[in-house]
Amino acid sequence: MTLFDHQTWRQWQKIANLIIILILSTIFLSSCGFNPSANNQSRLVQAILSDPKTFNAVLSQESPNIFGLTYEGLVSENPLTGEIQPALAKSWTISDDKLTIIFTLKDDLKWSDGEPLTVDDVVFSYNQLYLNEEIPSNARDSLRIGQSRAFPIVEKVNNSQVKFTIPEPFAPFLESAGLSILPKHILAEKVTTKGADGKPIFLSFWGVDTPPDELVVNGRYKLKNYATAQRVIFTKNPHYWQKDEQGNSLPYIEEVVWEIVESTDTSIVQFRSGSLDSISVSPEYFSLLKREENRGDFTIFNGGAAYGITFLSFNLNQGSRNGQPLVDPVKSKWFNNVNFRRSIAYAINRERMINNIYRGLGEAQNSPISVQSPFYDPTVISYDYNPELAKELLLKEGFKYNSENILLDAENNQVRFTLLTNAGNRIRESLGSQIKQDLSLIGITVDFTPIAFNVLVDKLSNSLDWDAHIIGFTGGNEPNGGANLWFPDGNLHLFNQKPQPGRPPIQGRIIADWEAKIGDLYIEGARELDIEKRKEIYAKTQQLAQEYLPLIYLVNPYSLGAVRNRIEGVEYSALGGAFWNIERLKITDN
Repeated sequence: MTLFDHQTWRQWQKIANLIIILILSTIFLSSCGFNPSANNQSRLVQAILSDPKTFNAVLSQESPNIFGLTYEGLVSENPLTGEIQPALAKSWTISDDKLTIIFTLKDDLKWSDGEPLTVDDVVFSYNQLYLNEEIPSNARDSLRIGQSRAFPIVEKVNNSQVKFTIPEPFAPFLESAGLSILPKHILAEKVTTKGADGKPIFLSFWGVDTPPDELVVNGRYKLKNYATAQRVIFTKNPHYWQKDEQGNSLPYIEEVVWEIVESTDTSIVQFRSGSLDSISVSPEYFSLLKREENRGDFTIFNGGAAYGITFLSFNLNQGSRNGQPLVDPVKSKWFNNVNFRRSIAYAINRERMINNIYRGLGEAQNSPISVQSPFYDPTVISYDYNPELAKELLLKEGFKYNSENILLDAENNQVRFTLLTNAGNRIRESLGSQIKQDLSLIGITVDFTPIAFNVLVDKLSNSLDWDAHIIGFTGGNEPNGGANLWFPDGNLHLFNQKPQPGRPPIQGRIIADWEAKIGDLYIEGARELDIEKRKEIYAKTQQLAQEYLPLIYLVNPYSLGAVRNRIEGVEYSALGGAFWNIERLKITDN
């Protein structure tokens, strides 16, 4: 053994530390899949909180998903104007009776594998995928028309035109043509071929274990690489149809990287360190980031009230599966008592949420329709914080308090339930923690449990094993986009879910009168073409939703996003965010 004097030891220690740093840097860069010498002007780096659940656009039920980058439909919505604009279709004509629409496709469309994209792909996507009862799809509910719940008839006219025919006028008709078009030459056999369980093998096709080069898309980007719990990398689709005014192929940005981070805190750290190009700004970090705009060379955009809804919901399903109640009958009796739900609404201090969690950057939410939508009803019922009224409602329904101010029901059962949300979403975790505190003030014990997002989705849609949850849905200008939430047989009717295709049946499921009424009003609103009359119809849906509270709305935050100034062409909006026109954005040196 050789001995070193103290000075020599310190010199060797410095060298060793440098070696360790170099090794760790190499490992980091390697794990990122990044080449340090790569041109950063061609790469956009963003963050998402959880892994994609599927690469099959028809089966997708959650966000984040890859399909906004990888697929397009016949039309799209301009988030700045709300207007429907051409995408794969270059034009369309609507018949005088409003029952037929003929789309004409753009010329020379191709899939990412170079195969032609044709009218046959459009007809296949609608008839064999979205309208196929054997394939569960959230899109199907938005295609149902009128009281008969009939679907449109989709037919090929010729090699460039496709015709949609409906049984009665349908106001959101044009918007429904925005569904992703998928490749018939890849998927047709997967739909017709049945597995050992008798179901189409399409249901297990294009899962997240699919090699990226096997995914065939028509959007701006195609999948290049996916590493679980690490990142998703997209690369420019060489066969994408859009070109700029000079005839250059779009998009300009060659690669898009989604870093999968464990929490919003981690994404903030990464953005501040410069490793992310953009981030959704949560209210808790707004002040910090605002002070750093100049130093960090980025801009915070404010699009006003965000689209979408954030809510607490109880499991109102009174049915049983395999002889076992989906919800503990004791709890089910509480949850299905409308005054119990109203007491919860009054007991939640939303102003405290706005001030403490949202840092003043939000407003109380009272409607399932986004406040920026022309169909939003500003007169809808609100539930201002009033814990004493909450207690009165509970006592009126036979609940009582013991000597320790713990709430009991009429049979002396302690009122206690489990509240779920997706782990890693700091805002929702904070909302759940506050709700736990607020409800303790009226004697209710809440077991707040954040869980992995994919596990939560499975509980809500498949096992139906849950008491209450906090979750959010995206939104838009057209109310019919939320039809699958409000139709009793809708695929996202989470508070009283029907069994999904392939799942065991449910016995004894009950549809409340108000629940059926809201569904009927959504049918009526979609068939009405007069805009003012449509507003009146959807106002009724909002009033019923607030009167019976299947969803207890929380806070509508402002839509805030931070984007590096080296990204040119950003036109921020609450509906589309910063990257709705990503194909025309450029990354340049400042």
